[in-house]
Amino acid sequence: MAGNSQRRGAVRKPGTKKGPTVGSGGVRRRGLEGRGATPPAAQRPHHPAAKKARAAKKAQQQRSNRRTDDTELVLGRNPVLECLRAKVPATALYIALGTEADERVTESVQLAADSGISILEVPRTDLDRMSAHALHQGLGLQVPPYSYAHPDDLLAAAKADGAPALLVALDNISDPRNLGAIVRSVAAFAGHGVVIPQRRSASVTAVAWRTSAGAAARVPVARATNLTRTLKSCADAGLQIVGLDASGDTTLDELEGKGPMVVVVGSEGKGLSRLVRENCDAVVSIPMAGPTESLNASVAAGVVLAEIARQRRS
Repeated sequence: MAGNSQRRGAVRKPGTKKGPTVGSGGVRRRGLEGRGATPPAAQRPHHPAAKKARAAKKAQQQRSNRRTDDTELVLGRNPVLECLRAKVPATALYIALGTEADERVTESVQLAADSGISILEVPRTDLDRMSAHALHQGLGLQVPPYSYAHPDDLLAAAKADGAPALLVALDNISDPRNLGAIVRSVAAFAGHGVVIPQRRSASVTAVAWRTSAGAAARVPVARATNLTRTLKSCADAGLQIVGLDASGDTTLDELEGKGPMVVVVGSEGKGLSRLVRENCDAVVSIPMAGPTESLNASVAAGVVLAEIARQRRS
């Protein structure tokens, strides 16, 4: 085979007339065939556009699993059950796969189903990520943003009730757990609502929902643009403004709590702000029998509300 003897694929094996030859097995022929249209850059695995698309999809999934300003996640079996019993307007109940069922889980699922709330089973790692690795006990309840009342509407509803108006205003309370505990105390002692400042104050978040054990669904919380102006409006409507501060000029024993009033609770550290204090008709402190100098804000509010409720019962 003149001119072609050096190409291995074209040389027959010695001693055979028409035996097998060494070739490419069709690789070269198939390599010459067309492969169709070039796919878009985002569909080519190693193209930068494809890598960017995968990263964007992963980030979107992570954002959907995180709590945002639009939704809150109540965690824990007791808080979730309390919220469902209180008919909190929830949108989804998350249950971690493999969660051991008990009576709280069973009742939570039943209440969610009766209320038309979506029940979603998710991997435990997903619920961990959604809750920022907080203690969830296998249950998470997604609730929409809290719908705040207007202070004027809250005051009007309190005055329209047959019982004397009882409102609680918070000043310098930045811990949502204190807010939730105070809301729970207001519900327990027949208060009409809670007023919080719009700025520099704790808001009704998932932590507050959990601490209130569902009471935030029964007790309206109003946001005041200016707390001092709101307190003046309450005073003009005939409510007594009573501040609660460790350095008060009178004690709880001397408080007359049968009339309509607003109890203003200051923080444990800062107490009442100057303008709020000036607009109080009285500033009350709780007498201590032991060496402790002051109480937590939510505990102090509960003590005062319990005393007011006792006086009104008698």
